[in-house]
Amino acid sequence: MTLIATGLTDIGTRRVSNQDAIAWHVCPDSTRALGIVADGMGGYKGGEIASQVAVNVITQALVPLVNQPPVDDADQVRAIRDAVNEANEQIQALREEDPVLGNMGTTIVLVWIQGSDALVAHIGDSRCYHLSGDQLDLKTRDDTVVQNMIDDGSISEAEAPRMPFRNVLTQALGSNEAAEPSLCRLQLARGDRLLLCSDGLTEAVPEADWPGLMPARVPLREQANTLIHTSLENQAADNVSVVLILKES
Repeated sequence: MTLIATGLTDIGTRRVSNQDAIAWHVCPDSTRALGIVADGMGGYKGGEIASQVAVNVITQALVPLVNQPPVDDADQVRAIRDAVNEANEQIQALREEDPVLGNMGTTIVLVWIQGSDALVAHIGDSRCYHLSGDQLDLKTRDDTVVQNMIDDGSISEAEAPRMPFRNVLTQALGSNEAAEPSLCRLQLARGDRLLLCSDGLTEAVPEADWPGLMPARVPLREQANTLIHTSLENQAADNVSVVLILKES
């Protein structure tokens, strides 16, 4: 059983700084892996700090566990929740110390894979997709006002891209007293890939195009590079980040 991971992030075509942060890690025997994407907000300085704090805190907490033999489901969930809450507390503390950082926060999406079992956690609108063959499935639900409106029937999915407040979050790491990530589990078959991304990718490249840009025969790093390159060709208005994990065998 072999897992492979890679990631790329780019400032995009219109931003003055990159407020996204990413990380990935595969354990020495390649049977367990971790991937993280965070998209900061609150001004260029605050966004950069919030996303990097989140990624740093969570990797420091979880990488040692990923390097150990598989933990049971309850311990895995507890570890993720503890790490996310620690990141939330650290970001809140920085907000209180410096008025310039008073509005900062970040989305977070992460996956911890043990063999064929993947546990996904997220807060905000950074996403996780499962790609099996040419079938692409979204595994997270955006924490946004627009998604709430879609769910209650106020607007249709087709209307969502035209909403001026489509990126307003209902939950973000650092801006809520308690961080409650949404969790889901899925099973990976040989050749399956998980794609973590910020909304810079989803807004620049239609999801329907992704499988064609990521043929399985192409090295994983090249797949990530193609997604980033295509988003830049499409004049990505936001930072664009991708982490890919492949269950090779």
